[in-house]
Amino acid sequence: MTLLTEKRTLLTVITEAAIEKNLLRDLKQLGVHGYTVLDARGQGRRGVRDAAWGEAANIQIEVICSRALAEAVLLDFQARYYDNYAMVSFLQDIEIIRPDKF
Repeated sequence: MTLLTEKRTLLTVITEAAIEKNLLRDLKQLGVHGYTVLDARGQGRRGVRDAAWGEAANIQIEVICSRALAEAVLLDFQARYYDNYAMVSFLQDIEIIRPDKF
């Protein structure tokens, strides 16, 4: 049996939990159909971030979608949020099964 896959893009955004509702609203308005939100913790230029700090915590949002949609989301987030919030974003080329879900 051969595993059939299709190419998609994984968009990952790590940012402040305080803006989660705004980001999820923006994702829907931009045409994203699904996402996963995770608590995130670590250390970076702005110091240690602990997921237990409520709204001062970090979250990680993951979206599997087309490359064009991922780039549109990143351009929107860059314009709206990068200047005022701690936010790191990246794209990865991935292969998926069950493409009807994405």
